[in-house]
Amino acid sequence: MNILIAPDSFKDSLSARKVALALGKGILKVLPDTGIQMVPMADGGEGTVESVIDATGGQRIELRVSDPLLREISSFYGIAGDGTTAVIEMAAASGLELLAPEERDPWITSTYGTGQLILDALDRGCRKILLGIGGSATNDCGAGMAEALGVKFSGSFGSLSARGGGSLGEVKSIHMDGLDPRIARTSFLVACDVNNPLTGPEGASAVYGPQKGADPAMVEKLDRNLAHFAGLLENQLGKQITLVPGSGAAGGLGAGMLAFLDAKLMKGVHMLAEACGLEDKIRQADLVITGEGKMDAQTRFGKTPLGVAQLAKKHGKAVIGVAGTLEEDAGILYRDGFDVLMSIQEKPLDLEAALAGAESLLERTGERIGRMLGLQL
Repeated sequence: MNILIAPDSFKDSLSARKVALALGKGILKVLPDTGIQMVPMADGGEGTVESVIDATGGQRIELRVSDPLLREISSFYGIAGDGTTAVIEMAAASGLELLAPEERDPWITSTYGTGQLILDALDRGCRKILLGIGGSATNDCGAGMAEALGVKFSGSFGSLSARGGGSLGEVKSIHMDGLDPRIARTSFLVACDVNNPLTGPEGASAVYGPQKGADPAMVEKLDRNLAHFAGLLENQLGKQITLVPGSGAAGGLGAGMLAFLDAKLMKGVHMLAEACGLEDKIRQADLVITGEGKMDAQTRFGKTPLGVAQLAKKHGKAVIGVAGTLEEDAGILYRDGFDVLMSIQEKPLDLEAALAGAESLLERTGERIGRMLGLQL
């Protein structure tokens, strides 16, 4: 029997790789001759770089870039095993978690550091770039990123790299002549799991601005600035991006990727599945195991385990979903491709104990799966 283990991480506990290793270890205790293949997964957010590196035999690149407030920090991205595909988490340079709560201010935070990550990947010969845009601290429509890649902006604000969403309303014109020429020879795929447009009541500023430090008055001004900037993008670059689903992701970085880099927005799990060659590996498997820290009815809406399960069902494979917590409404997932759902919990535990013991609980869950499979041999 060949088993493919392709979980997401268990948030605040274990990486996707450690989840897969623990489950595999438990199965092999019972079925030592079983073929186990592991493809740690992610949805484009935290863990995306690690997943692609693990799945493809790639490498992690460390470098110094600017954080959202343009302070120099140590950051990273990955290069896949093919040597020409880079995978970047924008949160590693422009993420909310890089700032203390009192520092969060989308009026000034910038995506410049994300542009620096892209530039380094180009310098290393990458011509396909996968970008996860979850967890941003910014609301600058990707203008800081664009400036790091050679785009110039004229207006009364000075250097846009020193500003954020508060400066977009002062932009008078956009100059693309300096854009790095390698961009035209590079494909960009963006993991985007939200459908928010750029502006309006469901847009970047209104929905995500408050968590980034914006009060109601700032939200209104940020939204006006985005609308002004989008008008320039549409009039000067001919890019109609305001109403594109996902253009409001990451403070408008989704729109910026479309406008400046001619990127394609796609579901995170689909991007990762493609990057990791997941479908080919599913074809070779007899059973697929996936999961995440909590599985419930919300898992149906673009979460990693659902994407794995649906791809497995496309090829007629049985699917087991494993979770740290299995909510009462998780049963609806049986309609979406799962054959068995399992919690790793063995007795009532508080959250701290459950997180601390997740690795051993997963290993014992893997052992139980192996014993169940053994009944069919």
